[in-house]
Amino acid sequence: MQKGQIIKALAGFYYVQSQGQIYQCKARGKFRKDALKPLVGDYCEFSIENEVEGYILKLLPRHNSLIRPPISNVDQALLVFSAKEPDMNLLLLDRFLILIEHLHIHPVICISKMDLADEKHIHELLKPYEDAGYQVIYVSSKQEQGIEIVKKIFKDRITVVTGQSGVGKSSLLNALDIHLQIDTNEISKALGRGKHTTRHVELISMYGGYVADTPGFSSLELQIDPVDLAHSYHDFEQLSKQCKFRGCLHESEPHCAIKEAVEAGTISSLRYEHYLTFLKESKLLKEKKYG
Repeated sequence: MQKGQIIKALAGFYYVQSQGQIYQCKARGKFRKDALKPLVGDYCEFSIENEVEGYILKLLPRHNSLIRPPISNVDQALLVFSAKEPDMNLLLLDRFLILIEHLHIHPVICISKMDLADEKHIHELLKPYEDAGYQVIYVSSKQEQGIEIVKKIFKDRITVVTGQSGVGKSSLLNALDIHLQIDTNEISKALGRGKHTTRHVELISMYGGYVADTPGFSSLELQIDPVDLAHSYHDFEQLSKQCKFRGCLHESEPHCAIKEAVEAGTISSLRYEHYLTFLKESKLLKEKKYG
């Protein structure tokens, strides 16, 4: 029996890397029985049936896992949003940040297609995020702007590259490594959004770490308890320690440090409005679940 990490899942096979060798493995039937599916990123114990094939016998504990994309043990998320085509969607960006930080994954914001945009305007839009402590990288795959900065963040980490469809994730990865040549499609002008170009999840060895190129998507449901939601943004979590009431949802409670920070301008009023939208959604989901 050996230990390894699943780096690719395709057509019922799991490709496990162990000691510099990749083995094509099947999962034992007990995983289906236990309703437990191996994910890319999982560490596992497996048996070798011949030199390059084997069976996954046991999954080791996960640090975290995502449903869409299906991947586990993620250290970092590179959230790719385009400056143009499609236009910047800050509500969706905040939704991603809530989900990613709730899972204790480090977020890095990447703004693509800067060659198509008014640079000053885009920097103004993202200033509240930089002020809140988020790393924001501005890139253009065509002009190779920001590519060297992106390369440096991958070292010693598993990074998931994700974001709204059509924002240029595959183009970015191709700019990072010309040998990848991931299939890309032009934006559909009629729909104003991109087509899904990535067919499976795979960890790609890149610049001292692993990078996952994942299917794009445009909507995410916040299945997070309202109390947990209130702490999901790292800047909200830090300030919430100063709220008068424990379990403060930063909505209508008096002496709320978050609301005071919004009034003082140290937290973006737009980000706070987005938070209130997510809080309402979280409460409705909780009501549906428990009646």
